[in-house]
Amino acid sequence: MRDRFVRVLVDEMAQDPKIVLIIGDLGFGVMKPVWERFPDRIINAGIAEQGMVSMAAGLAATGKTVLVYSIGNFPTLRPLEQIRNDCAYHNANVKIVCVGGGFVYGSLGMSHHATEDLAVMRALPDVRCFAPGDPIETEAVTREIIHTPGTCYLRLGRGNEPTIHAGMLVDWKAPSPVTLRKGTDIALLSTGGILTQTVAAAERLAGINIWAEVVSFPCIKPMDTEAVRQLTRRFRHIVTVEEHNITGGFGSAVCEIAAETGSGCRIHRIGLQDCYSSIVGNQQYLREVYGMDEKSIADKAEAWLNEA
Repeated sequence: MRDRFVRVLVDEMAQDPKIVLIIGDLGFGVMKPVWERFPDRIINAGIAEQGMVSMAAGLAATGKTVLVYSIGNFPTLRPLEQIRNDCAYHNANVKIVCVGGGFVYGSLGMSHHATEDLAVMRALPDVRCFAPGDPIETEAVTREIIHTPGTCYLRLGRGNEPTIHAGMLVDWKAPSPVTLRKGTDIALLSTGGILTQTVAAAERLAGINIWAEVVSFPCIKPMDTEAVRQLTRRFRHIVTVEEHNITGGFGSAVCEIAAETGSGCRIHRIGLQDCYSSIVGNQQYLREVYGMDEKSIADKAEAWLNEA
């Protein structure tokens, strides 16, 4: 995802001289194409995320489109007040980009586990929130946020994530979800890089003749309210999957819409169960520990489907 983001960014910067990138003393290798082509439009603000975001707001006030880039929680939780007061409140054209959402930096401990970011950013008025599931979605979303006025949040994986979609999402527009697999028994809704596990879980379920519909939500604010309503009318059970705390995140957003439909559909949330991870390990290991790997998703979906 990270590499695809940079590729699209370079393409957009070539077309629009008003685009500026600010980084927090990291990403020098991956950002090499930007340094080489646009050295006057990339700024290293140092390890000073609060100042970095305020700087972005100031540049946006002069007519620039500014992307702020850092890892894990650093571009969100640390400068939260600056995002709220300097950017969102003024509808500044600033795009906050997190690389390493969820457990990507799992071996570095809870300070680097970005598992509350979607809830926090979703709570800020006038901030649009995006979490693409693979490189194809990343390309579509990156172009979308650059051309969307106002403050946006983009949550990425890291690198080397597999491409899941068969082709480019040429006509995708926010907040539309993307259906990867049609089903009749249960719906698996996913946001962000955990999409790999959700798709694999659906394949496991197909092996026992349970046909799961898989829908990716690259945009979680605003949500496609009508799409969620239609899913609650079609399915008795919906499972939301996120590499994030279940409180306030993607599952909560789905529940907020479902609660007003009166359809009787049951929503089941898979994610971090309102806790911090005191365990360290790689991303896939932590997914398994906290029950959001493909086997756990499939087992839970089967059990819920068999409930009365």
